[in-house]
Amino acid sequence: MSDSTFRLTLAQLNPTVGAIADNAAQARAAWAGGKAAGAGMVALPEMFVTGYQTQDLVRKPAFAQDAMAAIEALAGACADGPALGIGGPWLDPEGRLYNAYWILQGGKVQARILKHHLPNYGVFDEMRIFTPGPICGPYRVGPLRIGSPICEDAWYPDVCETLAETGAEILLVPNGSPYYRGKFDRRLNLMVARVVETGLPVVYLNLWGGQDDQIFDGGSFVLNPGGGLAVQLPVFGDAVAHVDFERTEAGWRARQGLRETLPDEWEQDYHAMVLGLADYMGKCGFSKALLGLSGGVDSALVAAIAADALGPQNVRCVMLPSEFTSAHSLEDAEAVARALGCRLDTIPISGPRAAVEAALAPLFAGTGSGVAEENIQSRLRGLLLMALSNKFGEMLLTTGNKSEVAVGYATIYGDMAGGYNPIKDLYKMRVFETCRWRNAHHRDWMKGPAGPVIPARVIDKPPSAELRANQKDEDSLPPYPVLDAILERLMEGDMSVAEIVAEGFDRDTVKRVEQLMYVSEYKRFQAAPGARVTRKAFWLDRRYPIVNRWRDPS
Repeated sequence: MSDSTFRLTLAQLNPTVGAIADNAAQARAAWAGGKAAGAGMVALPEMFVTGYQTQDLVRKPAFAQDAMAAIEALAGACADGPALGIGGPWLDPEGRLYNAYWILQGGKVQARILKHHLPNYGVFDEMRIFTPGPICGPYRVGPLRIGSPICEDAWYPDVCETLAETGAEILLVPNGSPYYRGKFDRRLNLMVARVVETGLPVVYLNLWGGQDDQIFDGGSFVLNPGGGLAVQLPVFGDAVAHVDFERTEAGWRARQGLRETLPDEWEQDYHAMVLGLADYMGKCGFSKALLGLSGGVDSALVAAIAADALGPQNVRCVMLPSEFTSAHSLEDAEAVARALGCRLDTIPISGPRAAVEAALAPLFAGTGSGVAEENIQSRLRGLLLMALSNKFGEMLLTTGNKSEVAVGYATIYGDMAGGYNPIKDLYKMRVFETCRWRNAHHRDWMKGPAGPVIPARVIDKPPSAELRANQKDEDSLPPYPVLDAILERLMEGDMSVAEIVAEGFDRDTVKRVEQLMYVSEYKRFQAAPGARVTRKAFWLDRRYPIVNRWRDPS
């Protein structure tokens, strides 16, 4: 490092919420790598020391103080080398809690940058948790004055413009930005705008990994004035990159470095679901999973995701047939398990079902057979699967897609039983296409086998719950292309019934879907978490009351 050059090490890493010592150890290892490479500074993402998002956990004073103590210890341990930038909470002497970016140099805390714009939408509740900080000025590391707008601070012009006006020569933006389909383009467009407005290079540093339903995708990058992409790090993986800046007549500029090609949205969605499951289980202390494999497309896709996330040897598939289970379903379940290399067990439910129906017969006498009897089958399957989960310590995966979750086409305490749902945010039509994508593609990060793993018949046959003879999903629901189109407009688009009808949809069908969606809220409140891949997933993105008598009159 000289007066005209500066090496900045970017550490795109995967923290775990609450694992403060482990996260600090990752930071120190990255710092050591930067020191060995001659860096002037090593940077980690937003709230890295605690993991992100912490939700209300960080409001517990003992937790915030533990995180702050870990950062102070890092300052001492990393005294004889490059500066270290790391995200973490700051609880000031008056008890105000801030989302901060700590700059450690020379054995002490040189600066704390406080987040000014606190996001309060979608999955974010930072106005509930943190105090908005003042707009902070730049800090100096070696020959360079660096401004660090924290995540949301770079989504608006004011913080970056103030930093430029007060002497910042580059902008280093630490982020905890979760994935949704198309998110990278939104980030890139916003950062290009900041480059144009300030005339400064922008370093966008994001963390990666799964946290509950949220998946952080990394994809960090560096932009030079003029909109030139100097560095592009990969998505969904560790990356430690040494970015070299040099002083030019026009100001500091990043030299060209690693430029990864980003995958398309189908691959990114699939990778997000695989990573979400792997991290949810790994960070919760599970290594093995099981699921009910019905011979249908949803459970086949979940089995593939589980095999790719955990390895086929760690996935148990269980077929639980009744007299309504077709021979094709039995054959298809076996074919999926065999293609993936997963264990397949079979437990017929005819005996338990007969026992339950016999026990209920005096109370059910004089009534016709219907949904209650059908759901006994689903709940027996849930009971048996949970028994296996308890006995062998395997997390039960539930397999309902977003279309079914939206309209309640699932049995609470039955096929909804489980600890995690990898396809919870994937509409049915995308389930079909994702199966086709997985059959045609294999990547190094997939632990399952290459080649077609979901037989074409599983994808192409009419979906059925097989709870009664000759049952088809379309007996109870609109065709999935129609259902998904209406749901996308009702939920993602927040469109009125009248607006949807104006696009050519049958009003009675739209009203029926609306009714099913609203009356199913109680089920979703009790549903397992699952990977978020859209801007409006069930849980934090969409918070509706369970008791709700309003219906759109339009």
